[in-house]
Amino acid sequence: MRSVVRTGRRFGGAGAGRPAGHGRARGVLAAVALAGCGALLAGCSPEGGPAGPAGASPPRGAPSGSASASASASAGAPPAAPAKGSVEVTGEIARDLESPWGVAPLPDGDLLVASRDEGTISRVSAASGKAVVIGKVPGVAPGGEGGLLGLALSPSFASDRMVYAYFTTESDNRIARMRYDEKREPGQQLGAPDTVLRGIPKGVVHNGGRIAFGPDRMLYAGTGETGETGLAQDRKSLGGKILRMTPDGQPVHGNPEPDSVVYSHGHRNVQGLAWDQDKRLWAAEFGQNTWDELNLIEPGANYGWPQAEGKAGLAGMRDPVAVWRTDEASPSGIAVARGSVWMAGLKGERLWRIPLAGDRPAAEPEAFLQGRYGRLRSVVALGGDRLLLVTSETDRRGSPEAGDDRILTLTVR
Repeated sequence: MRSVVRTGRRFGGAGAGRPAGHGRARGVLAAVALAGCGALLAGCSPEGGPAGPAGASPPRGAPSGSASASASASAGAPPAAPAKGSVEVTGEIARDLESPWGVAPLPDGDLLVASRDEGTISRVSAASGKAVVIGKVPGVAPGGEGGLLGLALSPSFASDRMVYAYFTTESDNRIARMRYDEKREPGQQLGAPDTVLRGIPKGVVHNGGRIAFGPDRMLYAGTGETGETGLAQDRKSLGGKILRMTPDGQPVHGNPEPDSVVYSHGHRNVQGLAWDQDKRLWAAEFGQNTWDELNLIEPGANYGWPQAEGKAGLAGMRDPVAVWRTDEASPSGIAVARGSVWMAGLKGERLWRIPLAGDRPAAEPEAFLQGRYGRLRSVVALGGDRLLLVTSETDRRGSPEAGDDRILTLTVR
């Protein structure tokens, strides 16, 4: 337990930290094995987190995460997730990681983990938790919120062995792919990067960085506006956008503009992307000083920044589905499991559950694990009721303790 005071303007999770006297109560978890992409073996130390206060409601209209029971039960509506859920921490896959950011589960259950500040990708063993560097990504220029960020495996990884990475260079943010050759010596297993997309604006803050392949096997990327708010509304800029492209980085048929990879605009800093069972795309992004957002993404839609933060109701701009006060969230990674969106909070130091009823929340969001593990960066769905949760205490904005940073296994309802 210790007191931490941090001050300063909030940029994507920076700013004032935990108030004085607020520490993190942590149990020591034994390292456990993860087999079959997430099946836990014996030796786990369970630790549940009680639900915290629901996400704050915006000043206009209905509460941020509310949906009436009668509406969700209307004819033809999908079944709603239960209003109340639960989270159990069932184990610890790895510890002592340095600035982990992107995570990509391999077919055998091991994990590839990106170090933002070191620019390396490590393979974390499911059986032992041991992390071995497989290679360093050339050209990574860490600084501020930039560095080696999101990771994703090719939809054809079994045959092409391609690992995709989003990273900051001296001149831009870009996406590249590298062949992963396990037969080579550790540290030399990544091939030369093949740049898929370059020219995404970079800054000290708001570099976005999450990448993921969607159900359509296309590559999606969340970007930030680098603190230059006008980029979010500039359709010619790649900053402050969600991008959609082929695995080769080309615009996709069905994009709003056939010659552009821009899929949606008006975003401040997108770091969470996930699809539900009906293939709807959800995205989390940082607000500035008032409201963080969960958005349902539709092609060509304008999500309002910088004219709108939170639920503003402006003509021609899409309101978020749910919002949070910025000190409760600073949302980074998201995942969908058991009919709910699970959202990691950096400054908020908690895991949010947003139960869904189709394209809207079924009930108010719930908070779990508040303050137990510090800043939370990434959430990965492993199928069924299993999630991975990655902490972010060694990113120069946390207060690292012995064992940080960690990858935890969760069972959720």
